[in-house]
Amino acid sequence: MIRIALPAHLRTLAKIADREIELDVDGPPTQRAVLDALEAHYPMLRGTIRDQETQLRRAFIRFFACERDLSHESPDAPLPEEVAAGEEPYLIVGAMAGG
Repeated sequence: MIRIALPAHLRTLAKIADREIELDVDGPPTQRAVLDALEAHYPMLRGTIRDQETQLRRAFIRFFACERDLSHESPDAPLPEEVAAGEEPYLIVGAMAGG
């Protein structure tokens, strides 16, 4: 089980009450596998986190785990062991802009 924390606007869109959800991921736990599972379970989120054609993350979305910014890492890189074991959440965060 992978724990995933979503920002409020995505939780509202997906009708998720809790800050965190838990999903099973097929294969090795990577960012791509987590997002594939998330979009399969919550199809209304398709296109909100990453572009549907290019599969690249949206400009104002960031990914974090274990106090590390994973936003620029390869989508196929393994997630930290703590995330894979369900000890730490995978955070999907809406980036802030402006002053």
